[in-house]
Amino acid sequence: MVRLSSGGDGSSPALSAAALAEILISHKLLEAIPDAIVAVDEAGTILQVNSQTEQLFGYDHDLLIGQKVEVLVPARHRQQHSRHRDDFAHAPKVRRMGAGLELYGRRRDGSEFPVEISLSPVSVENGTLVLSAIRDISDRKRIEEDLRRVNEELEKRTAQELGEYRARLAAIVDSSDDAILSKDLNGTVTSWNKGAEHLFGYAAAEMIGKPISILTPRDRADEIDTILEKIRHGESVEHYQTVRITKNGQRLNMSLSIAPLRGPEGSIAGASVIARDVTAQKRTEDHLRQAQKMEAVGRLAGGVAHDFNNILGIITACTELLRDRMDPNEEPSQYITYIRQAAERGASLTRQLLAFSRKSVVQFRVLDVNDRLKDVSNLLRPLMGDDVEILILPRSPATVIEADPGQLDQIVVNLAVNARDAMPHGGKFILETSTVYLDETFSAEHQPMIPGKYVMLAVSDTGSGMDEETLARLFEPFFTTKELGKGTGLGLATVYGIVRQSGGHVWVYSELGRGTTFRIYFPCVEHKIGIETKPEVEATLPKPDGTTILLVEDDEIMRSLTRRLLVEQGYRVLEASDGKAALESLAANSGDVDLLLTDVVMRGLSGPELVTRVSRSHPSVKVVYMSGYTGELIAEHEILKSGIALLEKPFTRSTLLKTVHSSLA
Repeated sequence: MVRLSSGGDGSSPALSAAALAEILISHKLLEAIPDAIVAVDEAGTILQVNSQTEQLFGYDHDLLIGQKVEVLVPARHRQQHSRHRDDFAHAPKVRRMGAGLELYGRRRDGSEFPVEISLSPVSVENGTLVLSAIRDISDRKRIEEDLRRVNEELEKRTAQELGEYRARLAAIVDSSDDAILSKDLNGTVTSWNKGAEHLFGYAAAEMIGKPISILTPRDRADEIDTILEKIRHGESVEHYQTVRITKNGQRLNMSLSIAPLRGPEGSIAGASVIARDVTAQKRTEDHLRQAQKMEAVGRLAGGVAHDFNNILGIITACTELLRDRMDPNEEPSQYITYIRQAAERGASLTRQLLAFSRKSVVQFRVLDVNDRLKDVSNLLRPLMGDDVEILILPRSPATVIEADPGQLDQIVVNLAVNARDAMPHGGKFILETSTVYLDETFSAEHQPMIPGKYVMLAVSDTGSGMDEETLARLFEPFFTTKELGKGTGLGLATVYGIVRQSGGHVWVYSELGRGTTFRIYFPCVEHKIGIETKPEVEATLPKPDGTTILLVEDDEIMRSLTRRLLVEQGYRVLEASDGKAALESLAANSGDVDLLLTDVVMRGLSGPELVTRVSRSHPSVKVVYMSGYTGELIAEHEILKSGIALLEKPFTRSTLLKTVHSSLA
C-alpha cells in the first residue's frame, strides 16, 4: 500500500487527495495505462479519471468528477458494490476483484458489460484514496463462452467431427494476443499458441516437448516447481507477477494465470497458462512511484525551508540588534559576526531547498541559451581551473526559452562544480545546445514529456562517471557521494527543481570511467520573439528491400523500442544484448547482415571492439553507433572512427531512420 501521509503527528507534510489527483494528471502517467483508472475518496466520490475511462463508459471527464462511483455500476449490482466498498474500507489493501464474482460496468447509454477491477489504496491526509483499475473483459467472456460451447459440441460429435471443432478451438486460442500454453506435471510444454510465439520469439515446434524452464531466469529457477506443486493439489495461481526471458534474451515482466488441466477421468494431467506482458504497465507504475516520491520530498523540503528561514530571520535580526549595542573592538563582537556568517550559510541552504521544491521566487524572461552561456562562461573558467578545458558548442543558431536567467546560470554552475569534482586530474567540460523536435513515440517513452519543439542543453564531463545505484538517487536532497564536509547534497536537487519549475525535463547518462552527460530539455518559445520555425517534416524514405540490420543494445527496453521502429519501416532486424551475442548472430547469418547498429558502451565487448572484429570478418557491413553521451564526449575517448555515424540518445524515429538510410546509401 502506498503511503504519502505523515501518520498524524505533524512530523512531515501530508499529501491531500486533491493534490495527489493533480500529480496524477500533471505527470500524465495514467494515460499510459490501457485500463480505465478511477480515483475515488472514502465516500465513493469520483476525484479523477483518465481518458480510457471516458472512452469505456461514454462520459466526458467533467460529467464524472464529483459524482458517486455507483453511476458506473448497474442498478441491480449497486447494493453488492456498496458491500464490497465497505469491506475494502475496513481492510484496505491491494486486491483484484472479478475472480469468481460477476462484476459489471454501466455505460452512459445504459448498456452493461463484464469487468475485472483492481483496487489500490493510497493514504492521504484526510483518509484513504482508492485507485480502481477497470478492465473490460467482454472479449474474454466471449472466448470463454465459445470454449464452453465448443466443449459441449465436442462431447456430442463423432470422431470425424472432432477435428473440425479442435481446429475451431485452436483458432480461438490463437486469436488471443496473450500467450496461451499448456504443460504437463513435469513442466514439459504440450501446446503453444500464436500469442506465445509473438511474445517469447519461439515457434511452437521449438517449444513443444521442451521444459518450460527455458523461459525462466536463473534467479527464479524455483518458481516452476513451486507452481507445479500447487497445480498437483488442484490449486490455481491467479495474476502471478514474475519475469520471463524471450528467445533473444530480453527480460519481460509477466502476469501469469495458471490453472489445473484434468484428464478424461478427472485426474490432474497438467496446467494451462495465460501469460500477459506487463512490462510497459510496470514501467508506468515505476514512473508514478518516482513522481510521488519526488513530489512528497519536495513538499517536505519546502516546508522545512520555510520554517527554517523564519528561524534564521530571528537569529539574523538578533545579531544586528546586539552588534548595534556592542563595541566592535570587543571580543564578543567577533562571536556575533560568526553567528551572522553561520546564519547566512543556513539561508543559502534553504534557498537551494526552495529551488528543489519549486517554491522559490522566479522572474521568467525570454532568453537565448546560447547568449546566456557566453556570459556564464566567464564564471566557469576560474571555477574549473587551468587543467579543465571548457568547450561551448552551439548546434543551433537560436535556442530561445522562457526561464529565470539567474536560475539558468545556477544550473550550469552547479553541474560545473560536480564535473570539476569528478575530474581531479583535469579533463573536458562541454556545453552543447540545439533545438530538437520530439514526436509522440519519443514522448511516450520519456514520460511525462509531451511532443513538441524543445531546446536541448547537454552538459558533459570526461570524469569518473557514476554507477546505477548512484544514478537512481541522483536528485534526492542531501544525497551525496562526496567526502564529509565537501558537499551538501543539494546541488543536483536544485538543478532538478529549477528545470521542473521552468517546465523542462532532465535525463542523465553515465557509466563508471566513461564520464557523464546531463541532457536538459526546455520548451522552445521562439514564437515569442517572432522567429518561429516550422516543425521538422519527417522525410518519406523508400521501403528497404530485404535489408537486414543487426541491433546490439544491452538495455532491454531501448532495444525493443528501436527494433519496433526499424521493423515498422520494413527492415529485417536481428537482436543481440551484447557484443558476444552479436558475433554469434553474425556467424549464424553470415552474408545477410547489411548494417550493424550498436551501442558504444556495453559490458564485456564494447561497441568499438565489436566493430573492429566485424570489420575484419565482414568488411562490407556498414556501421552506426548509438550512445547516451554527446558526440563531443565520445570523441574525447577516441572511439569513433572517421565516417561512422553516431546516433545520440534519446533519438526520434525520424533521426533513426534517416541515419540508417544515409549509412546504407
